[in-house]
Amino acid sequence: MSTFQAVAVTRLYRMIADQIAGRIRAGDFPPGRRLPSERELAEQLQVSRASIREALIALEIEGYVEVRVGTGVFAASKEGAVMAAASGSAANAAQGQDDIGPFDLLEARLMIEPECAGMAAQQATPAQLAAIREAHEGMSLTDSPGRHDREFHSAIAAACGNAALAATVTHLWNLTQSSSVYRRMQDYFVDTKVWAAAHAEHQRILTALLARDPIRARHAMHAHLLGILARLREDFNEHRGDP
Repeated sequence: MSTFQAVAVTRLYRMIADQIAGRIRAGDFPPGRRLPSERELAEQLQVSRASIREALIALEIEGYVEVRVGTGVFAASKEGAVMAAASGSAANAAQGQDDIGPFDLLEARLMIEPECAGMAAQQATPAQLAAIREAHEGMSLTDSPGRHDREFHSAIAAACGNAALAATVTHLWNLTQSSSVYRRMQDYFVDTKVWAAAHAEHQRILTALLARDPIRARHAMHAHLLGILARLREDFNEHRGDP
């Protein structure tokens, strides 16, 4: 008796990356040739610039392109493209959850975390508010702010009074931290200035929570996550990555 074969769901940015990689392997972009800008690629492929950004980062991780922040994205050496082609199938098979794009993850957080903040403003115990404040203050005192960033958001989710929402936020953070594309994107666009901006945004969230103001807390969290999206969408051709 014949059996059905598993159906693989290929995400949009992966499809874009595969198409660009095919053009590089075909020699349409020889080593050292600058690829079209993100805006041009988005127009040609009729997709969002966010999807293009994710595809280019994935291609850099795989060895097809070289990202030069402030200049653009260039086809990698011929040797790099050959090695990428040889290892591409194995890499794609091993992606699993890592295949979820950073912007999908942030959009999911936008749907959930503002509501968690609004609920936490009403439901949080004094001990939970103290934990949120401690995570916020720790972020300004450490050279590894990412850990305290997660602790801050996780403490808010834990204080919302809904275990299912809190578990969902934890799962989204786990997916985010397992994403090689997200981590590489942070390497380019998250510096001391960005952490300072995030810390100021956290302060506004904390102030609303301490005031027990659900509307302000919800809006402050929404504005913070929109800020993250905007910072990760900076153009490779313009961003210099200076601290």
